[in-house]
Amino acid sequence: MTNALSRSDPGRLNAALLAWYDRQGRALPWRVRPEDRARGVKADPYAVWLSEIMLQQTTVPHAAPYWHAFLQRWPTVHDLASAPREDVMAAWAGLGYYARARNMHACARVVSEELGGEFPRDLDALRALPGIGDYTANAIRAAAFDLPASVVDGNVERVVARLFRIETPLPRAKAEIKAAAAGIAASGARPGDYAQAVMDLGATVCTPRSPACGICPWRSACAACDAGAQTDYPRKERKKQKPVRYGVCFHLTRDGPGGAELLLRRRPEAGLLGAMMELPGTDWTEEAPVAEAIAASAPVGADWQEAGRVRHVFTHFRLELDVRTARLAAGDAGPQGRWVSVGALKQAGLPSVMMKAAKLGF
Repeated sequence: MTNALSRSDPGRLNAALLAWYDRQGRALPWRVRPEDRARGVKADPYAVWLSEIMLQQTTVPHAAPYWHAFLQRWPTVHDLASAPREDVMAAWAGLGYYARARNMHACARVVSEELGGEFPRDLDALRALPGIGDYTANAIRAAAFDLPASVVDGNVERVVARLFRIETPLPRAKAEIKAAAAGIAASGARPGDYAQAVMDLGATVCTPRSPACGICPWRSACAACDAGAQTDYPRKERKKQKPVRYGVCFHLTRDGPGGAELLLRRRPEAGLLGAMMELPGTDWTEEAPVAEAIAASAPVGADWQEAGRVRHVFTHFRLELDVRTARLAAGDAGPQGRWVSVGALKQAGLPSVMMKAAKLGF
């Protein structure tokens, strides 16, 4: 690489990144690398789609074990489509953003029942599927089918904002960044590899706080690096402080035939954590619930003891959830509901916030 590399020459930027990717790109379980493709290996669109849905809001190390588990349990899109949704939701527990799991199952059913098990290659057709937005559609098109696409996630936004030293803050800069990213993506002959290369660059080299500029293939063209201001980009609007909501949940146990059991219930289909299991409790409100509301929400009259408080951050608010605990007397069956063996809680499909509360109650 020479110092002649310029951000005004998208073709050379594309070629330089691909050369780096051939040497340094990550080996991921769902990825077909250039050397694999040379041996005739083709990407599995189902496996690629599954990985992209899981990676929408989490990291590769966290998502990979779930990806392996899903493929082992449901090796084809037809298997996933025919699985009970409750099983899919339970297997998803711990990945967060549970609407993605519902949409994933719905998408699998559309692909299986209406498209013969074949994922479409067209961007508009991909975007029409449940749970697939513009970024995910482009990522699937590139990684699964090696077709022209421009992927722009948070990592790519950071790379492009630094490369061109884009002063407009996010989120207002999104259109400007997407246009610049698309120009580079469209200038090469290996769209699938380029899409994965630019994501790798952001994930492993052009990182948020300590970018490894010394090994970056685009260093000589990067305007932010030239200015010594890499970590100043992308510019961002000042975030508003998240509001706080408050609630109380009830950790009720009893003696079951196989040992201690915990009372759970299923949340409504619509809304946050829809259709997930939870500990019974109050609504989550802007003001701490009053004594009357707490008493009315308790699943049974009991000597409830304070077990502590769980703090959890959602996308749009922070939650402070007080946990009250009680144990039924021997022989007391307690209220109707789903009683789950304490030893099987990991298989119950509890979202992270409720798993925290369940553990706190013991």
